[in-house]
Amino acid sequence: MAHDTTFADAHSEHEHHELPTVFGFWVYLMTDCIIFGSLFAVFAVLHNQFNGGPTGKELFELSGLAMETALLLISSITYGFGMIAAHKGEIKSVMMWLAVTFLLGLGFVFLELKEFAHMIAEGAGPDRSAFLSAFFTLVSTHGLHVSCGLIWIVTLIVQLAGTTAISERMMNKLTMLSLFWHFLDIVWICVFTYVYLASMI
Repeated sequence: MAHDTTFADAHSEHEHHELPTVFGFWVYLMTDCIIFGSLFAVFAVLHNQFNGGPTGKELFELSGLAMETALLLISSITYGFGMIAAHKGEIKSVMMWLAVTFLLGLGFVFLELKEFAHMIAEGAGPDRSAFLSAFFTLVSTHGLHVSCGLIWIVTLIVQLAGTTAISERMMNKLTMLSLFWHFLDIVWICVFTYVYLASMI
C-alpha cells in the first residue's frame, strides 16, 4: 500500500511538472502570434511603397511559390503520421516520418533561399524599397522559424534513437513540436495569401 501511494505521488508530481511545460509553450506561441501580427501590420502599411522599384507582380513567380507551399503543407501531413505512430509506440516509424518531415522542410527553406538570392541578384534586395524591406523581414522571420523547427526535428530523432519506448516526456516534446510546425503552416498560408497572391493581383 505504501509503495502504491509513493508511486501515485511520484506520477502525480511528474504530471504537474509536465503540464506547466506544455502551457508555457502555448504562451510562447501566443508571443509568436504577436510578432507575426506586428510584421503583417508593417507589411500592410508599406506594401505600396515601391520607391520606383519592382512590385510584387513583377517579382513573384506562382510556380515556385506553389512548390514551397506544397512542401510545407505536405510536411504537416507527414508529421501527423509521425504523431499517430508515436501514440502507437512505434519508435522507428516516428523517426522515419520525422525524417521525411525534415526533408520536406529543408526543401522549403532551400527554395526560399533560392528565391531570395534571385531577387537580390536582380537588384531587388531589402534595401531597394520599403515594400521589399517589409517583405524580406516577414518572410525571412518565418523561414528562420522553419529552420529552428528543422533543428528541433533532428534533436528529437537523435533522442529517439537512444530509447526503447516513448515516454510521456518525449510525447510532450513531440506534441509541442507538432503545435509549432502546424503553427508555421498557418502563418505560411497567411503569407502566401496576403503577401504573395495579393501583391500579384
